[in-house]
Amino acid sequence: MAEITGRKVFFFTAGAFGVIIAVNLVLATQAVRTFPGLEVKNSYIASQTFDAERAAQEALGWQLDYGYDAGARELRLSFTEAGTGHPAEVADMSVLVGRATEARDDQTPQFVREAGAFVAPLTLGPGKWLLRVEARAADGTRFHQRLDLFVKG
Repeated sequence: MAEITGRKVFFFTAGAFGVIIAVNLVLATQAVRTFPGLEVKNSYIASQTFDAERAAQEALGWQLDYGYDAGARELRLSFTEAGTGHPAEVADMSVLVGRATEARDDQTPQFVREAGAFVAPLTLGPGKWLLRVEARAADGTRFHQRLDLFVKG
């Protein structure tokens, strides 16, 4: 067995720290490069209207059911009125489908109304997806939700 000298200890320690620093730099670069961005430009300004917007959305009484059929490659959204279960009157709707960690896979599907539900053709890979649903009632009241969708592999 060879003798452990100060030079060998230095190179071993420097190499170990070099690997740690290199891995951290790669992970930090990936995190910054794939970050999809901010939720709102100014969180303080957004907080000023939060309670009023939440109360207006709750007053609509809408419930949103959603599902993805991987075999048919369809995303289905159903807005219903809480008290009656009847389809809600949605005047306008947009949906952003993407991964929670990066914007590369973001899609904005085009929905068609079928039997009281909104259906869009969509191909999603396995894993966790995020749906950002924004709809407007006939009177202009905004309804929005962020929903998690898990697609089995």
